[in-house]
Amino acid sequence: MNALMLSLAALAHLLLAAHALRRGDWGLCAALAALPLLLLTRQGWARLAASATLLAGAALWVSAGAEFIQLRQAFGEPWLRLALIMAAVCGLTLASGLWLLGARAQTLFPRGRGAELPQAAAFLLTAGLLALASAKAKAPVLLADRFLPGSGWLEALLLALYAAWLTGRILDPRQHRLLRPRIWAAFSALFFGQLALGLAGFTDLLMTGRLHLPVPALIAAGPLFRGEGLFMPILFASTVLLVGPAWCSHLCYIGAWDDLSSRRGPKPPRVLPRAWTVGGRLAALALTCGGALGLRALGVPGGTAALLAAAFGLAGVGVMLFASQRLGTMAHCTAFCPIGLVGNLLGRLVPWRMEIRLDACTRCGSCARACRYSALTPLEIEAGRPGLSCTLCGDCVGACPHEAMRYRFPGLSPTAARASFLTLVAALHAVFLGVARI
Repeated sequence: MNALMLSLAALAHLLLAAHALRRGDWGLCAALAALPLLLLTRQGWARLAASATLLAGAALWVSAGAEFIQLRQAFGEPWLRLALIMAAVCGLTLASGLWLLGARAQTLFPRGRGAELPQAAAFLLTAGLLALASAKAKAPVLLADRFLPGSGWLEALLLALYAAWLTGRILDPRQHRLLRPRIWAAFSALFFGQLALGLAGFTDLLMTGRLHLPVPALIAAGPLFRGEGLFMPILFASTVLLVGPAWCSHLCYIGAWDDLSSRRGPKPPRVLPRAWTVGGRLAALALTCGGALGLRALGVPGGTAALLAAAFGLAGVGVMLFASQRLGTMAHCTAFCPIGLVGNLLGRLVPWRMEIRLDACTRCGSCARACRYSALTPLEIEAGRPGLSCTLCGDCVGACPHEAMRYRFPGLSPTAARASFLTLVAALHAVFLGVARI
């Protein structure tokens, strides 16, 4: 019986693949045909992802069936047999999807218990966001579509698989602490590697060909100077509204450099005073935004403004090389980058928080020694919550030997809050790998 139901689930996927091919989307056809292979892994998340696909497919068959029947009726052709066939296909797809959710199917997929729901959510969220981005963009946003039109679905499938794998790994706090700087550095290397190749003549690796300086401060200052170009501010704000200031510890292509520089410094890291983490970045924000408005009012040419912006970016690199390495603290991100301050402040509008269980905390300082954002001073530990410069990176969670550090979200348990947060972060990371280009 189990073998039969698994075979029917595979058949339901293949029928959906055939429908995609009928509409001329060979990439989606290949992706749907490959999905049943995931069931061979016996991973719990693969069962849930396949079930969600089939349930969505059943809704698709209802819509397609109604469309086909209306078309037959419009031409005065018989439609009853078609309706029965479509109803059978829809019933098969729906029954297969529901069976995969049941207890009997659960016993067939024992791997990854406890992480299956976050992993499946990361898989589906990544695939959904990439599909939405591809559908809404005027030009192909996935590289696969640029080199082989129609293959974007296969790239989306690979990125979704990566998001599911990554989620399963980082749910372990110690694994998260080790993996976060590595995947962050890999994202930055991919981003700038594509930029370098694009400038060298491989223009398909650029998003639009309209270059801008990859300096975070220009997310705010650039549109003020140009009077247009709100894509990056909207992307930044929407990301922060999803995961708070985690943009700065997981998704910023420049912040990864500061992280690497600080890890070459002394341990434990030096804690920067609030006058630097707030005052320094507030001054930088006033300088960049006020400067952009002033340059625009004076009619300064774009080339001159770009040189000034490049000088500001190089100054930031200097802060990384000299201050961050000497202090072991991410001085660029916590005392120089104005977008970091904006992220911290906007992040206060989002319910995600990090908190300290004072009943379990022994004040051993392990969390402070792991924090490179100067967010865990003795005063803040006594208050039971990190300071404003916290980016929800989670390094302190893996470093605390007493499990006193935890994520918090209203209405969720600490375990569920952390799993939900990391699911979102992993999905966004995978999406950014696919679409973040200049």
